[in-house]
Amino acid sequence: MATEEKSLNFLEQIIEEDLKNGLSQDKLRFRFPPEPNGYLHVGHASAICLNFGLGIDYQAPVNLRFDDTNPAKEEQEYVDAIKKDIEWLGYQWANECYASDYFQQLYDWAVDFIKKGKAYVDSQTSEEMAKQKGTPTQVGTNSPYRDRSVEENLDLFERMKNGEFEEGTHILRAKIDMASPNMLMRDPIMYRILKKHHHRTGNDWCIYPMYDWAHGESDYLEQISHSFCTLEFLPHRELYDWFLDQVYDETKVRPKQREFARRNLSHTVVSKRKLLQLVEEKHVSGWDDPRMSTISGMRRRGYPPMAIRNFAKTIGIAKRTNLIDVSLLEFCVREELNKTAPRVMAVLNPVKLVITNYPEGQEEWLDAENNPEEEVMTYRKVPFSKELYIEREDFQEEANKKFFRLTLGTEVRLKNAYIIKGESVIKDENGNITEIHCTYDTDSRSGSGTEASQRKVKGTIHWVAVNHAIPAEVRVYDRLFTHESPDGNKEIDFKEFINPNSLEVITGYVEPSLQSAKNLDQFQFQRLGYFCVDKDSSAEKLVFNKTVGLRDTWAKVESKE
Repeated sequence: MATEEKSLNFLEQIIEEDLKNGLSQDKLRFRFPPEPNGYLHVGHASAICLNFGLGIDYQAPVNLRFDDTNPAKEEQEYVDAIKKDIEWLGYQWANECYASDYFQQLYDWAVDFIKKGKAYVDSQTSEEMAKQKGTPTQVGTNSPYRDRSVEENLDLFERMKNGEFEEGTHILRAKIDMASPNMLMRDPIMYRILKKHHHRTGNDWCIYPMYDWAHGESDYLEQISHSFCTLEFLPHRELYDWFLDQVYDETKVRPKQREFARRNLSHTVVSKRKLLQLVEEKHVSGWDDPRMSTISGMRRRGYPPMAIRNFAKTIGIAKRTNLIDVSLLEFCVREELNKTAPRVMAVLNPVKLVITNYPEGQEEWLDAENNPEEEVMTYRKVPFSKELYIEREDFQEEANKKFFRLTLGTEVRLKNAYIIKGESVIKDENGNITEIHCTYDTDSRSGSGTEASQRKVKGTIHWVAVNHAIPAEVRVYDRLFTHESPDGNKEIDFKEFINPNSLEVITGYVEPSLQSAKNLDQFQFQRLGYFCVDKDSSAEKLVFNKTVGLRDTWAKVESKE
């Protein structure tokens, strides 16, 4: 793949070493193995980019395999959502597989284990099992059922499969070593009784394989060459290999498990259990709430898929877990949207601006560039008239020399339009400004080529013409958690750190070109940030989500703190 050893991460080095040692390039095969018990989050996005990225780099197939071995928590909804997320990120799997595809083969192998004395049915309670398993510093003791005869084990296991026993009465365990220093090797569970409806196999099975048993054997059946997992699976590698030893045929590829570190993201949680809690307790509107760390939440917020891929590439692969600041992800989002998002004008905190010397009833349609980053510049028309909305914070009656926007007696340029000069204000009975009156320089229209149009003024402000302004609901999002590591302290409930101000809903005005904007369309509201159309939007009521600001405002806040 790569010519320079230095440019390879440690997983690529493992692959390169295997190729040098005789593994044929056409035997390379990777997989992404999600459990369909929730929506994928930003941590999964990194794993997706890793595995599918290796597939692209090495021109090797990548399987999407659902680890659907626990019907108590799995649903078709999650399967569909996972597929949508991977496709949205721009990847395509070679084969869509399920652990349930292999239930019969896994069962048949388990029967062989029993016949060879390598597995037995245990009838202890979970409490009794926990006691006899020992501790990391104390060896375990054998189950009283460990020496059941092959015939009795075969009989009990078949009756477990046939649904004759209640959940929790029996399990199938591998017979390995109760004195192993690795507690996972102390006769691990291979099957448990679960009388639950499975989203694919229905009620065909009353027993289901455990992850450790199903995972490596599924890799083997699919002839996966490299099975990359996160670091918590490092102690499982010994068991992964032991299970493979029992079924491995030397004429086939033997999968190799290797581990990489999770990259946690600040101000988020990425535990599916905790994300589900946020959804079920209505702290958020759903799995795709734009404040969530889920891929569907990031999509709805307006994050471009390429920004997430660039983020994964930037943080890379590591051997040690660490916390990545969410501002790096936001930087990648900004970088991508700066290249791709059309520029439009919107006013989110409006005050009326009246150009007193502009002819009553007159209207102009001015040229405005869509994106200065385009190779070939394109333009749209925006309406201009006597009455406009501008941002309230773009005007001060009196201001110091560092304020470069509109004040009384000073000039600014209206973006794509004219130079104006502040003249007076109208206030209500409470002293609040309701109108700003100004005059305009008739010869100063942007792009007209006149001497006045080329006159330099210190500030440029955006605007929307009142008679063409379209009201829009704008959802301004902040970080969902105030703490950088909300679930980092086991003594404190992560929900204690939920930011009560993580969502502000306001009504603003947008230019008329946005009337036809569709779900997920992305824009830069000039001078305000990047926004996208929400799925709640309609022709009658436009709804926008704030994706990210034009710059990192959190860095300033956190440096003050």
